[in-house]
Amino acid sequence: MSAPGPRQGTTLPGNQLAAGAARRFVRAALAEWTSQGLPEAAAFTDRVVDDSVLLVSELVTNAVIHAGTTVDVVCRLDDDGGGTAPDTESPGLLVAVSDHHPARVLRGDSDPAEEGGRGLHLVSALSDAWGVSYRRDRKTVWCRVGLGTEDRPAGLQVPALQRDLRAAEILAPAPAGSPRAADSDWINRGSLSFLAEASDLLAGQLDEDNVASLATQLLVPRLADWCAVWLYPTGGRPRLSRVWHTAEHRIDALRAVLEKSPPQPAPVSGSRVGGARPWPWPAAADLWDHGGALAVPLVAAGRCHGTLLLGRTGLLGLPDEVTGLVEDLARRVALAVDTARQYARQAMISSVLQRGLLPPAAGRIPGVEHAVVYEPMAGDWVGGDFYDLFPAGDGRWCFALGDVCGSGPEAASLTGIARPVLRLLAREGYGVADVLDRLNKALADEAATALIGETAAWEGGQARFLSLLYGEIVPYATGRGARCTLASAGHPLPLVLAPDGGVRPAAAPQMLLGIGDDTRYDSESFDLVPGDTLLCVTDGVTERRRGDRQFDDDDGLAAALGGCAGLDAAAVAERIRRAVHEYDDAPPADDLAMLVLKAV
Repeated sequence: MSAPGPRQGTTLPGNQLAAGAARRFVRAALAEWTSQGLPEAAAFTDRVVDDSVLLVSELVTNAVIHAGTTVDVVCRLDDDGGGTAPDTESPGLLVAVSDHHPARVLRGDSDPAEEGGRGLHLVSALSDAWGVSYRRDRKTVWCRVGLGTEDRPAGLQVPALQRDLRAAEILAPAPAGSPRAADSDWINRGSLSFLAEASDLLAGQLDEDNVASLATQLLVPRLADWCAVWLYPTGGRPRLSRVWHTAEHRIDALRAVLEKSPPQPAPVSGSRVGGARPWPWPAAADLWDHGGALAVPLVAAGRCHGTLLLGRTGLLGLPDEVTGLVEDLARRVALAVDTARQYARQAMISSVLQRGLLPPAAGRIPGVEHAVVYEPMAGDWVGGDFYDLFPAGDGRWCFALGDVCGSGPEAASLTGIARPVLRLLAREGYGVADVLDRLNKALADEAATALIGETAAWEGGQARFLSLLYGEIVPYATGRGARCTLASAGHPLPLVLAPDGGVRPAAAPQMLLGIGDDTRYDSESFDLVPGDTLLCVTDGVTERRRGDRQFDDDDGLAAALGGCAGLDAAAVAERIRRAVHEYDDAPPADDLAMLVLKAV
C-alpha cells in the first residue's frame, strides 16, 4: 500500500452557511490539484467534481443538523484506495466530515423522505464506499469517489464503519488465515475496553432510536455482518427501529425480510430472563449467504424493552466468546433504552405542564403593540418564570411577569396558584395594589398550610417566594396611547423608552410576595404616549452572566433598550433577546421572560 496522496482540510462553523462553504472548498481543492498537474487530476471529470461537491454538501448538512458543532472537512487523494475500500484498486478522492458530538448517531436507514435522511442515501448511491468512525470527541463520516471510471461500482460492501473507534482499534482484526470468530484470545483481550467504550457512547443517548442506531453500528462489522434492533413500546406493537449491514445496499432488503417475523418479548421472571438464543437466518438466499443468527433480549428494570438480532455469514452458530460479549453489550443497550424512555416520559410531562402554564394568546390592545419572549431554561422540567396578558373588563388590560423562587414541579405548583388568582382578582375589579395585597396573603396562607401539613414552605431547600411585576393599562378613547398603573414586588424594575432614546425606570422596588401576610403594596401610574415603550423582564435577562459580570451591571439593560428607539414592539423584544444571548457564549443558566408594550 502506498502513502496517501495530497490532502487539504478546513474547519467550518456549524450553521446554515457551512454547506456552501464546504462546496466551495472542495471545488477549490480540485482546481488547485489540477493546476499543479497531479496525475490523478486527469480523472477529475465533471461527474467526479459534481459528485464530490454534492457529497460534501450532504455530509456537512447532516453534521450541522444532527450535531450542531463546528465541522472539520478533509479532502484527500488516494492512489490505491488508502486502505478504506479493500475491493477498489483505482485512484480515488476521499472526503471526510467530522463533528464534535459523537453521541448523536447517524440515522443511516431512515426514510429518504425525512429531513436529515436524504444525505446518507445519496452518499450510498454516489460513492464507491463510505463509513462512520467514532472517537471520544468526534464522529467522522467519510466517503470515496473512484477516479478510474465513469461507471460507479454497484454492490460494493461498505468497509469497517467504525475503523477509528477506540474499541475497534483494541479489537484488532484476527491474524491472517485465522477465522475471525474463532480467535477467543482476540475477543478476550479487547472485550472490556470495547464494553467500556460502548457504555460511554450509550450513556449520552436520550432517544431510544438513537440508542438502537448506535448499538447496530457498534456491532457491525466488528462482531457481526448485520444487526437489527426491535423495540417494544409500552402497550404497543413491536417496532423494527434500526437495521445495519456491512453492505449498505442490502439494508432495505434485510429490513423487508425481518419485518415479516417480529420476535416476541422475552418473558421476565423477577430478575431472571432468558439469554441469547439462535434465530432463523433471514429467508432470502438470493440476497446474502447463509450463516448464524442470534436473538438477544434487551431487559432492564424488570421489563423486556426489545430484542437485538445479529448475524454472521459463513457460520452455523456463533462462538461462546462472541455470544457472551454481545449479551454484555445488550444489557448496556437495554439500560440506555430504559433511560431514554424515562427521559421521554419526563419530557412529555414537562411539555404538558408547560403548555398548561402558558396563557392563551392575547388579542389586540387598542393603541398599544405588544410582544412576548418566553424561554424556559434548556433541560428544565418547567420554567420558574411566567407571564400573562389579558383583558379584565371595563376597557382594562392587565399584565404580569413573575419569577418563582426555584424551578421544576415546586415552581410549577406556585405558578399554578399565582396566575389564576391574579386573573380572578383583576376581573373582580381590584386595583393593582389590592391585587398584590391579596395575592401575597394567598401565598402566605398556602405556605402556612404546607407548614402545618409538615411538608414545609421550604421544599427541596427552596423557599416558596415569588417576585412579580403586575400592572394594568387603560387605552385612551382616541385609540392612541394608554394610562399605565403598575407595581413591582421584588422584581427587576420595568423601563420606559422614550421616542428620543431616553430610558427611565417606571416603578419603585418593593418586598417579594409570600414572605409575610401583613405586607402592603403601592402602585404608580403614568402615561404611555405614542412612541413610548415599556419593557418588563425577569432576572434571567438582568442577571445573565459573563464571568463575574452581569448583563445589567452599569445599567446594561437600559443601554441596550436605549438603542431600540424607533423599533416596534416585536423588534425591541428580539433585539434585547439577542443581546442577552450574545452576552456570553455559554447557554443561559436561567429562564428568560420578557414583555414589551409600545404605545402607538
